[in-house]
Amino acid sequence: MSRKLLFTLAAVFVIASLILGACSPSATATATQAPTEEPSATESPAATEAPTEEPTATTRTGAWVDEIIFTSIDEVPNAVAQIQADQLDLYAFLAEDPDTFALVKEDASLAFSNSYGSWDSILFNDAEFNNGKLNPFSNPKIREATNWLVDRDYVVQEALGGLGDARYVPILAAFPDYARYADLVRPLENKYAYNLEKADAVISAEMEGMGAAKNADGKWTFNGEPVVIIGLIRSEDEREIIGNYFCDQLEKIGFTCDRQVRTRTELAPIWQQGVVENGEFHFYTAGNFWPNLLRDEGSGFLQNFCPDVAGTTTEAAFTCVDELHAASQALYTNNFKNMDERRAFFATALPLSLENSSYMPIVNPISFFPRKADLIVASDLSAGVGGSTLWPYTIRWAGKEGGTVRSANSGILTGPWNPIAGHNWIQELNLIYATQDVGAFADPYTGLYWPQRLEKSDVKVLEGTPISKTLDWVSLEFVPEIKVPADAWVDWNGETQTFVTAGEKYPDGLTAKSVTTTTYPADMFEKITYHDGSPLSVADFVLLMIMQFDTCDPKSAIYDETNVPNCDTFKSHFKGVRIVSTDPLVIEHYDDTVSLDAEVQAGAIGGSQPGGANNWFPVTATGPLAWHTFVPAYLAEANSELAFSTNKSTALGVEWTNYISGPSLEIMKKHLDEAQGESLIPYAATLGQFISKEDVQARYENLQKWYADHNHFWVGTGIFYIDEVNAVEGSVVAKRFEDFPDPADKWSRFGEPKLAVVDVSGPAEVSLSGEATFDAFVSFKDEAYPQSEIDQVSFLLYDAEGNLVLSGLASAAADGQYSITLSAEQLSKLTAGSAKIEFVVSSKLVAIPTFASLEFVVVP
Repeated sequence: MSRKLLFTLAAVFVIASLILGACSPSATATATQAPTEEPSATESPAATEAPTEEPTATTRTGAWVDEIIFTSIDEVPNAVAQIQADQLDLYAFLAEDPDTFALVKEDASLAFSNSYGSWDSILFNDAEFNNGKLNPFSNPKIREATNWLVDRDYVVQEALGGLGDARYVPILAAFPDYARYADLVRPLENKYAYNLEKADAVISAEMEGMGAAKNADGKWTFNGEPVVIIGLIRSEDEREIIGNYFCDQLEKIGFTCDRQVRTRTELAPIWQQGVVENGEFHFYTAGNFWPNLLRDEGSGFLQNFCPDVAGTTTEAAFTCVDELHAASQALYTNNFKNMDERRAFFATALPLSLENSSYMPIVNPISFFPRKADLIVASDLSAGVGGSTLWPYTIRWAGKEGGTVRSANSGILTGPWNPIAGHNWIQELNLIYATQDVGAFADPYTGLYWPQRLEKSDVKVLEGTPISKTLDWVSLEFVPEIKVPADAWVDWNGETQTFVTAGEKYPDGLTAKSVTTTTYPADMFEKITYHDGSPLSVADFVLLMIMQFDTCDPKSAIYDETNVPNCDTFKSHFKGVRIVSTDPLVIEHYDDTVSLDAEVQAGAIGGSQPGGANNWFPVTATGPLAWHTFVPAYLAEANSELAFSTNKSTALGVEWTNYISGPSLEIMKKHLDEAQGESLIPYAATLGQFISKEDVQARYENLQKWYADHNHFWVGTGIFYIDEVNAVEGSVVAKRFEDFPDPADKWSRFGEPKLAVVDVSGPAEVSLSGEATFDAFVSFKDEAYPQSEIDQVSFLLYDAEGNLVLSGLASAAADGQYSITLSAEQLSKLTAGSAKIEFVVSSKLVAIPTFASLEFVVVP
């Protein structure tokens, strides 16, 4: 199983009501709901994480353990069996097998962590085929109608064993935006609920309009040939069940389905790199995840339904109507004046996303990560252990320092590693995160960022901008105007290989909505080194800045036309970058995109490519960046021997650049020799200002020795380095980087997430002529959740048809108690019969909201 990373440049949980009926109007009903690891409405979320032991004081630096051996195990039961047999210590992939989860919970020798940030979808091939065959899914109305074809609640039970919930829209029920816009989402979930007859009627009308007809057997034909839907169905996990179910449903309404049930390795070249117009497939069972809790999921619309930031050839063929594109662009770049305008964009994008359905969301699984009970590791509530950037910094054996950890994933070495446009599947990123350092880390429970390499960050935004600050390491100031300095870099000239300044491009001046000033420690360049011994330098930061532009300039030696939409999106909000000082390093970043949180504005990775955070630390969404390791791959692409991106490699018919194995290595070694012989400085007109002749030779000598010792070019500044890559047997050995400067216990402070448990109480029967009071009791470990730690508690009221008729905020009655009294006028929106009230609790300590609902009977 693979999971594709989505990045901002992104609680799956069971919603189950306990209905306690009564005969008397005075009877009281109660219901409890919490984020859970299985479909139980009353189980404490504390059970989702084994207790963690506080580390004792240590003088150790770098990693707690000496070595990690990574291998591949596809089947979750096999992985757990190997942990029990002492053949494995950790399974770092999103396990979603309910029977195995029950086994893990019963075994005192095992521990586990849960995550709530992944989802499964049907990814459609939107293209019109060039082989004379009909592609029904090139028609958006047919894609929309497939939503009615899928019984998502059935899929949750059949494919996940109840370990998850239904997904209709591109925002997670676990994240803040779902709670914020629940009144917009819930009606759409009701509208697109399972309705086979409606799906059949709409699809039939559209198929006939496209020239198709049903034969005597009730099968769809086109030009006398059966319409055969080719489904690419992943075989390793629940997506096999989902794909086969989708084919079953298609066959019920007259299609013939060719089920290509294969592994990730077999299917990836078709949907990621294939020419979609050739008609090799119609749909793929996709899996995605967010790498940390996103406090802002607005970016998902552009990534799921429009071609602008496509990472595959399938996504590059997406089309979206102008209204959806405009709203998606605005939400991707946070181009709105206030939260009301943001809400309006969501109100536009949400229904249009369902009408588009290039990605049709199906389910949000709840994943678990099993391990030995005495193995301690940080886990992100969104991405778990496998996708957490903090896991390498925290993994350790209880009560000891050193040792080896044996970690398995569902496939490793499944795609090329390169920091410009490499593979971004979770099983690769799990390893990559061990090798890279970052400017700031996302808090695994709140999604706010904490400084790792940064010393401080100062954020200035225009007055009235919707943004807030929580943590002390960042400052926030509101100002009437932000002028971009004339010497700030605002664009790039691929021919001269120099930046274009604001003064040159905008002689009349340029303004921005924000400026983020990042200050790094004065001793950073003395303390931080790459794995090959090369000191980190300003040139590495500047190369990341260049990479936001160079591949999109037709005059560049590595021009990639498929990346132009990404760059255009970046340029639509980027206003400039300026290096104020190199000792210490101080960088100003000017932008019209403003995050909802100052900590995210200063810390998150962003930009037109994977990378380009406002702090510009040289790491991208697919790995660490260093100018000397970049050069051999750059020269290879300039010579049309390799290509950084999958799209360009497909277009040129060359290898997708891979720093760690395969044919790329010999090609890169040849160009390393060439670069060393010429003392080559890439982009010399710019980087030459930051690289001395001595630096050039030292770096190339270091890389030559590194390659001779390790046979790969993957060099980062992270807490582990890659010692061995065994591509044939499928294993990787990572070892502790002894020169990593930080204390081993620096990030050991994260304990148990304070997930709220909510009990709902109210009358079982309500009269339309009276009033009714409902209470939500919020707790954690049976203690009242303090009001000071609650962001808000809202409510949603539904009628017998599931229509949302009223929403609002509940009032705080005491710590852990919130109430809403519905008047006769408000109750008049209901009709006699069943009704439901739902409470949504948002905590300040944990970004995952909790939903709890109660059904009651309405009488005249």
